[in-house]
Amino acid sequence: MGVKKVMMLCLICILAAVTAGCGSNGGNNSTSASNNTGNSTAAPEAAEAGTDAPAALTPVKVALDWTPNTNHTGLYAAKDLGYYEEAGLDVEIVSPGAAGADTMVTSGEAAFGISAQEALTLARLQNVPLVSIAAIIQHNTSGFAAPKDRNITSPKDFEGKTYGGWGSPAEEAAMKAIMDPEGGDVTKVKLVNIGEADYFTAVKRDIDFAWIFYAWTGVEAELRGEPLDMLYLKDYAPQLDYYTPVLTTSEKVISDNPELVKAFLQATSKGYQYAIDNPEEAAAILTKAVPDLDPELVLASQKWLSPKYKDDAARWGEQKTEVWQNYADWMYDLKLLEQPLDAESAFTNEFLPAE
Repeated sequence: MGVKKVMMLCLICILAAVTAGCGSNGGNNSTSASNNTGNSTAAPEAAEAGTDAPAALTPVKVALDWTPNTNHTGLYAAKDLGYYEEAGLDVEIVSPGAAGADTMVTSGEAAFGISAQEALTLARLQNVPLVSIAAIIQHNTSGFAAPKDRNITSPKDFEGKTYGGWGSPAEEAAMKAIMDPEGGDVTKVKLVNIGEADYFTAVKRDIDFAWIFYAWTGVEAELRGEPLDMLYLKDYAPQLDYYTPVLTTSEKVISDNPELVKAFLQATSKGYQYAIDNPEEAAAILTKAVPDLDPELVLASQKWLSPKYKDDAARWGEQKTEVWQNYADWMYDLKLLEQPLDAESAFTNEFLPAE
């Protein structure tokens, strides 16, 4: 799964949400998240004291950001191992569809979704009432990747090469951010819009490097016997060590049903901790749930990614104000944002389990 696919989908979602008028007054225009499609913000119900009747489960939808992959394993583990059921939830994991996860969450079609800090930063400044409730991966695992025969081992080596992207100003800005300290000149890079082209096809045809998530495309390259030189954004520009992906909900769900958010996040945290501790078993859960995935790729990806979910954080999901602020300030300084971000309003650690 390439970064361009996720970013394009996120931007489409934001535009759709804004067009639909979601959250123009801080969330009051969001529709109710309770509906007849299996998604509800009703509080998890407990069985009546003194009876043997089972507790009714609260139906909840979670919208993915793209096709299922190892970024999502904790969700599938929590469902398969019964953690959601123990929390009183009947969780349905759904694809984003044409609307996209952000729009599904802000409209109330899904109570929770997968997004990224880049997309949510733009959304908040368009009055879209999304809130990040957990960082799925603690550090940015994306970067610029090139086949080893292109000899791109430093950002300065981008000069004279062809980059394949999706036409966003953020791409050139990120490239410049890691090239400048190395004495590189971004104007000497040829930028080509390759749209939805497959990375492996594109680098054999008309580009030298592209922006990828190593956990999926990079690991796939290893399995193909096509080794890469990978330049992680976080290694060259601290402001680009942002959270991607993140778990989101709407301001309305937080306001109307904080107990639902807490129950969902407690169970989800257990699912990701299971994936951290048991990568092989977690990979098997994901491939069982999504049989179309390549089991070899899922297993290799899971082994690579599991230690990175929590990494150096005190607990899985923890988010820091400075990570949100640094990225938004960088974007604002480049005039890619029209106004500064109120970082404190964009995320919360309130519903994470205690350390």
